[in-house]
Amino acid sequence: MTAVTIAWNRFGLGARPTDRPPADPARWVMSQLERFDVRPAAIAARPTTAEGVAELTEFLTMRRQARQMQSVDPMDKPSATARRDIQQSLMDDMAARGLVAIQSDTPFAERLVHFWANHFAVSVAKRQTSGLVGPHEFEAIRPHIMGSFRDLLQAAVLHPAMLTYLDQAQSTGPNSPLAQRAARRQAREAGINENLAREIMELHTLGVGGGYSQADVTEFARAMTGWTVAGLPRARQATLLPNSAAWAGYQHEPGAKTVMGRRYNEEGAKQSLAMLDHFATHPSTARHIATKLARHFASDDPPPAMVARLERAFLESNGDLPTVYRALVASPEAWSNDAPKFRTPWDWSIAALRAVGMEQIPSRNFAGMLRELGQVCWGPAAPKGYDDIAASWAAPDALIRRVEVAERLARQAGPRDAMALAQALFPDALNDGTAAAIRRAESGTQALALLLASPEMMRR
Repeated sequence: MTAVTIAWNRFGLGARPTDRPPADPARWVMSQLERFDVRPAAIAARPTTAEGVAELTEFLTMRRQARQMQSVDPMDKPSATARRDIQQSLMDDMAARGLVAIQSDTPFAERLVHFWANHFAVSVAKRQTSGLVGPHEFEAIRPHIMGSFRDLLQAAVLHPAMLTYLDQAQSTGPNSPLAQRAARRQAREAGINENLAREIMELHTLGVGGGYSQADVTEFARAMTGWTVAGLPRARQATLLPNSAAWAGYQHEPGAKTVMGRRYNEEGAKQSLAMLDHFATHPSTARHIATKLARHFASDDPPPAMVARLERAFLESNGDLPTVYRALVASPEAWSNDAPKFRTPWDWSIAALRAVGMEQIPSRNFAGMLRELGQVCWGPAAPKGYDDIAASWAAPDALIRRVEVAERLARQAGPRDAMALAQALFPDALNDGTAAAIRRAESGTQALALLLASPEMMRR
């Protein structure tokens, strides 16, 4: 790989046929931080978080009603229609994300969006989040990737999508006014749910071995009680927030709390926000974030010197993300040709679509292609998000599926001069084996499929 192809593929999302090699690849990458469009047209046209929350609460209401309508045909249940509408909206959100990625002239910034969305993963594996995962990325992630990690953290974990996905909305302090009222009625309350608190500490900030104990997780979970989602029955009297989350003080566990040796007096919502601020600038968080960025941009085995450099940039800037990105682009390890990263299915799909100059992607076909390749958009099986190493994506059967998709994309792309395209996409970096395979192809379609399935396209 050359510096140009590293800039296009490792930092970016793959070249397009009309792209011209930048004279200064590193400067081209960095210039994107200022040119990033937070709300491009395809995303601006999608439903907002408020609409997603309204859709969710309407669906839950209709489902309750449908369960009471046991005499009607199941296919006529209102929840069945609502479910189809939610699924279509989800596929349209996925297509909007893909469309922005294949059209973008700031692909480094878009890669950062995808990185942070996976770091703060919310999965459609939980059906209730279907209408919220798109807004979570569009409204909580995108606007904050060029700001501070503190702001990104708060926006991502206190968004209705995350509060729903990790069951925070139901978490209730055992000594809260709500629990006390329930006790007087001899009714049962859900109690404290530690899911979100644990994942914030383990996945989003401090990392495994970040210096906290199970007692700290429990205490943080007690402080987090009260965060819920607008529109839910128990949030009727809560204070509604601009992002459609809500603060229900009557659900909050009262009293001072101590986490990682720090005492936090009772200040309602401010108590958990102060804890988040502490986590956001903690040295363990700096190491955790630096390691993940180095793994994503340099190697499956993050280079220690690069991790230390990013960690230092994080700490010295108090979590200013553009400062960390500058240290990332300035790292020689990220420009090394020793061990290029193996592309995930999402990454390869976007690179292939950009390579053939695709301008539109039918939502159902796009969602189906990602499912076929094994990486459903916003669909990781666990809150840790999708893996970022070759061992998770390079199995033989996965490679066969990529070849099959490459053949299909080549047919859809129509007649192309595959050799000219290959030389444009990988200037001075096309290997002899790929060039020979393209020349020996029996048809233009086969030649293009060979290019899309070539080692140059599989790695970045």
